[in-house]
Amino acid sequence: MLLTRYEPFKNFENRFLRTLANYEEDKGIGSFAPSVNISQDQTAYHVDVDLPGVNKEDIKVDVNDGQLIITGERNLKEEIKEEDYHKIETNYGKFSRTFNLPENVDLESIDASCENGVLSITIPRLEEVNNQYNIKIK
Repeated sequence: MLLTRYEPFKNFENRFLRTLANYEEDKGIGSFAPSVNISQDQTAYHVDVDLPGVNKEDIKVDVNDGQLIITGERNLKEEIKEEDYHKIETNYGKFSRTFNLPENVDLESIDASCENGVLSITIPRLEEVNNQYNIKIK
């Protein structure tokens, strides 16, 4: 009877460990999730992704099935050699961020640029189509 009391805790522990194992398998050692800022104005949606140390050649931006997919890899190696010490720091990892796009975007006019470690994506909006009409009754 005493074991029954602790069964919910055992179930929680098992679920947590499964989740942790899946997270480590999906993300891999050295992976990271870059910070993202999303904003909009009258004409477009704007996505800014912080990617310090990532070369633009290592970034890929795709649109597939209504989703904006940003993937890439960061490989940083900083080496300092001094007379009395030698230091090497390496940061690496793959990343992927996916965002659902609204229906009112111009997919063919999406623009992306990367400067000073920030990937900026502009997603133009399509003009609103007026689907509302007043019908005069005769």
